[in-house]
Amino acid sequence: MKFKTRLRVTFIIIILLPMALMAFAFCGIGLYLMNVQKGLPIDQIDYTFMSENMQEMVNATEKAYLTLWEQAQTDPSKLADREYLDQVSSKIARRSTYIIVRKEDELYYAGNEPAAKLIFPKLPDYGEDDISHESGYYYDEYDKYVKQIDFLFPDGSRGSVFVVSRVNALISRHLLIDMMVAILLILIFTGVMLTRWIHKGVFDPINELNTAMQEIKEGNLEYALETDAKGEIGDLYRNYEDMRLQLKESTEENRENEKQNKEFISNISHDLKTPITAIKGYVEGIMDGVTNTPEKMDKYIKTIYNKANDMERLINELTFYSGIDNNRIPYDYHRINVAEYFGDCVEEVGLDLESKNIQLNYSNLTPPDTLVIADPEQMKKVINNIISNSVKYMDKSHGVIDIRILDETDSIRIEIEDNGKGIAQKDLPRIFERFYRTDTSRNSAQGGSGIGLSIVKKIIEDHGGYIWATSREGEGTCMHFVLRKYIELPTGN
Repeated sequence: MKFKTRLRVTFIIIILLPMALMAFAFCGIGLYLMNVQKGLPIDQIDYTFMSENMQEMVNATEKAYLTLWEQAQTDPSKLADREYLDQVSSKIARRSTYIIVRKEDELYYAGNEPAAKLIFPKLPDYGEDDISHESGYYYDEYDKYVKQIDFLFPDGSRGSVFVVSRVNALISRHLLIDMMVAILLILIFTGVMLTRWIHKGVFDPINELNTAMQEIKEGNLEYALETDAKGEIGDLYRNYEDMRLQLKESTEENRENEKQNKEFISNISHDLKTPITAIKGYVEGIMDGVTNTPEKMDKYIKTIYNKANDMERLINELTFYSGIDNNRIPYDYHRINVAEYFGDCVEEVGLDLESKNIQLNYSNLTPPDTLVIADPEQMKKVINNIISNSVKYMDKSHGVIDIRILDETDSIRIEIEDNGKGIAQKDLPRIFERFYRTDTSRNSAQGGSGIGLSIVKKIIEDHGGYIWATSREGEGTCMHFVLRKYIELPTGN
């Protein structure tokens, strides 16, 4: 869930949930209290659940009732004195409790006249207070609790004093207290719920992400984070995972490059040391006078010359690879006729192969007008490197190299196959890697720098093609590479 949506939901919950729960609590508590108060005689209701409010009502009612009852027993004429009645009314702490005095059938005195007029017609007749002063009457339709005291006025008229208490005030006060408690609980519940929800949806993922970043900082690139969450948290997790995988891949690549560079330095050191050692040996021989005949001198000088050429070739290869790997060598692309170009290449390398007793077979199965876009010089390096490898690893007395140009609709495929010693299957997938060499013995007669085929692969890929090899040990190797044809689109009139 997005943060914006989460905030909106939180805002709605903060407003609506407490309101809904408070409405539910209000209705529930109110109905419960009303059901308790209504429908039962007042002397049968258990008020222990609201003892504090009941005590207030009892104190207010009993205080007024006992005062008037004692007065009726000692001097009932005082009950006809309105000033005395006002004094008693003023001592009643609650406005919901008041006094009514009836003389015969007329309202003589009322502490709360508007309320008294409503209930007056329902009050019991004179002489119905035949039960103790601890009991009374409950009027359900008015929510009134009434106690009655009968007495005689000085003129002999029958009178009654009624102490009236409004019971619904008790319910309201009790409801208020219960609602305050309910509101407090509702707010606590809402706060806890929202806190847990936000903590689980925001803080827990952030803590996990913080832990993951700490693992990355300490170099542990295997600490993965997976989630199905949507929104910003899900995006953070997925971005972290993408970053972790890229860092892991980059780190592994750097380690591999470092390993290859170390291997490369070792290989180059060995390859340079071998001809240098040979040159030093032959020069020392000349200096010591070993070459005491023209034939020996000629042999020593030719050997020194060949070793120097090997060093130059190696340095040129490294320089060229460094330039091509850093994209510092510009390609000079041209439209090349396949038949003419490869025919010239075959003719050029054929004489050299013939001198080495290697047979060269060439076949071109593409149409005569087939064109490709290529750099002629760089493509010649590809062919020379592949043929050079074939010659280097030729172990047959009669070597054979076949060059085939095949047509593949939108591209051409060039195959250069030899009958040399072949490549082991375990080495075949790695022969195009930088500095990889299959000859662990590093025979100076055969072992190259290990970058020849990586240069071939780089050039072919820069031409938009691809290359692979097939081989069988003892039978030979075939290099396959594909170049796209140049197809000229027809121009409209």
